[in-house]
Amino acid sequence: MKIHQQEPFSIGYHPITELNGKYREMMMDFGILKISADMEFEDNLPLERVFVLLYGEIEVEFNGKIVKGTRPTYTNDTIWSVNLPKDIPVKLRGIATESEIAVIRTENERDFMPVIRAQDDIVEEVRGQGFMNEAGTRIVRTAQDVKLSPESNIMFGEDMHYPGKWSGFPSHSHAQPEIYFYKFYPQNGFGLLRLGEEGVLLEHNDTVLIEPNKVHPQVAAPGYAMYYLWVIRHLDGNPYIKPDFDPQHLWVEQPGAKYWPDSCEGKA
Repeated sequence: MKIHQQEPFSIGYHPITELNGKYREMMMDFGILKISADMEFEDNLPLERVFVLLYGEIEVEFNGKIVKGTRPTYTNDTIWSVNLPKDIPVKLRGIATESEIAVIRTENERDFMPVIRAQDDIVEEVRGQGFMNEAGTRIVRTAQDVKLSPESNIMFGEDMHYPGKWSGFPSHSHAQPEIYFYKFYPQNGFGLLRLGEEGVLLEHNDTVLIEPNKVHPQVAAPGYAMYYLWVIRHLDGNPYIKPDFDPQHLWVEQPGAKYWPDSCEGKA
């Protein structure tokens, strides 16, 4: 399901999914917080929380200390985020003229120390090289997964698509609910997503809700870089570890795979 954002986000918090409200099947609060310089946002909810700085400059205050986060762009600069357990109050304060933050919350009874994840804490890699004629080449930044943060119920990271490239192919699915949040550069760009048996148009600031066990490969339009934040909610007793691939498409990754038929092939 796609949730389209018609206008740029205004100052304030914009809920998109709600743990106990709309789209509760995602098992997460997810929203976008836009703050200006000297504006303050406070969160005392008894939930695990992740704040992902998309761009800007902020201060985060918790446990009597203040940490500064800076991220000029989501295209060229890696993730800056903070992960907090329940029952630790937190304040976010704007420093730059404008900052945008993704807010993720979910239930988690485990106690852990608050964690800032940035720079060397982020696993950044170029995926898709060496097969499919480089059609799936993109930058992947992983901030939390079952190995990096076993105490968390939230797995998240980002993909930065080169124009015209794919991700999520060969088609894959998984049992855990997932959220994608998109941005494009330039902002009038678009992409396309296969969600189960449906095609979805992707535009700047769109959110897509991915139900369990639905495939979700996608592609960016030529000339337009596509960014998306991906968030997976681990299930109790069934954390996300790896996807299930659609076996009919796995051949594309095999050494020597042939992507163009001879003249005598492919005839009806």
